[in-house]
Amino acid sequence: MCLFTSGAAMAAVSAEEAAKLGNELTPIGAEKAGNGDEIPAWTGGLTAPPVDQPEEGIYPNPFPDDKPLFKIDQSNVDEYKDRLSPGQIATINAYSDFFIPVYQTRRTAAYPDRLMKKAGENATTVSLTADGNGLQDYQTGVPFPIPKKGVEVIFNHITRYRGGSIIRNVAQVTPQANGDFSPVKFSEHLADRVALADYEPGKDDNVLFYFKQVITAPSRLAGNVLLVHETLDQVEEARRAWLYNSGQRRVRRAPQVAYDGPGTAADGQRTTDNFDLYNGAPDRYDWELVGKKEMYIPYNSYRLTDRSLSYDDIVQPGHLNPELLRYELHRVWHVRAKLKDGERHIYGQRDFYVDEDSWQIAVIDHYDGRGELWRVAEAHMLQGYDIGVPSYAVETLYDLLSGRYLALGLTNEEDDPYTFNVKARSNEFTPAALRRAGVR
Repeated sequence: MCLFTSGAAMAAVSAEEAAKLGNELTPIGAEKAGNGDEIPAWTGGLTAPPVDQPEEGIYPNPFPDDKPLFKIDQSNVDEYKDRLSPGQIATINAYSDFFIPVYQTRRTAAYPDRLMKKAGENATTVSLTADGNGLQDYQTGVPFPIPKKGVEVIFNHITRYRGGSIIRNVAQVTPQANGDFSPVKFSEHLADRVALADYEPGKDDNVLFYFKQVITAPSRLAGNVLLVHETLDQVEEARRAWLYNSGQRRVRRAPQVAYDGPGTAADGQRTTDNFDLYNGAPDRYDWELVGKKEMYIPYNSYRLTDRSLSYDDIVQPGHLNPELLRYELHRVWHVRAKLKDGERHIYGQRDFYVDEDSWQIAVIDHYDGRGELWRVAEAHMLQGYDIGVPSYAVETLYDLLSGRYLALGLTNEEDDPYTFNVKARSNEFTPAALRRAGVR
């Protein structure tokens, strides 16, 4: 079944090339071999709890004895510049107390077997629509395990498996330059279309997933709800979004929840399409696949979910506490997006660095309309080893001009941070359901 079949498709890869998957490439397209010394071979990822897990959705560190191999700070950053993004270098140079602790590389990323198998099928059948803004013959799994275009890499991130139907309770902070912050707390329910109990093949085929976000604190915002039906081709059919304002008890369509519209309760520190590092329609940019490189990226960031830590332990002026961070050397795809002539967005250019093992974006450098480096996003990867799903422990977005930043996804002080395999029906994700979700 096709999501869209109008126009000439951009061809998928040949069967001969797809045969590399599961051989010299992992089932979803990463290089299986290591680099000889620092990056090991991929051997299947971390697919079972290696430590005692107190409850679902809580992830004790599976590598508690690992120590940093070295640290990158202002004194030695030039030695490692080839393995850092310009934004990472600028962040180190902006803060004398910030550093990147580099650990042993562990290739823990893995997805359920059925989805890794599906990637092999997608390689020869899935293609971009003629305008490059949607996919043809796509249902699930990695659409482009052997990408040929920059936008294909981005679609691998956008469509990646997130766990089916999940509820997470998380906090977002936007510290002032002096480090003061007040958490905004969310209860979020995300459900893949095919994970709904009443899923009907052929119904809502252009919807990738449904998303409902309820603000639970502070009291002045509590009860406000965002509902999104995330369409895959958002040029053909715009994202469906609604907002429920608990004070007014009104549900309104929310077309501003797109592109560079303001992010929810983010104090101006992120755009809508900064959420999940990047989301939404790709049509305002020209996408270039620059290539692949080895890079130090946040990885296996279990310490950031440590239940013994408070948010005060993690959040510091200007940046997260570097003592709690973990970076590893991994291969990434470098994709450059440049704003098209005549299009509008506050970011004139974005450079994406996407982890080859998970297709999750790890780092993005954002440039303003003058070409000046402005914001640096990092996603602190964590492998959900009990369910076989890579995810983010915390997303950060550092503003190099204001000295402020945003951190989203904190769970240390939250009850029931993640619940998986939640039974859900489509009527839970309708505008009529917003008022029920927003009752204080």
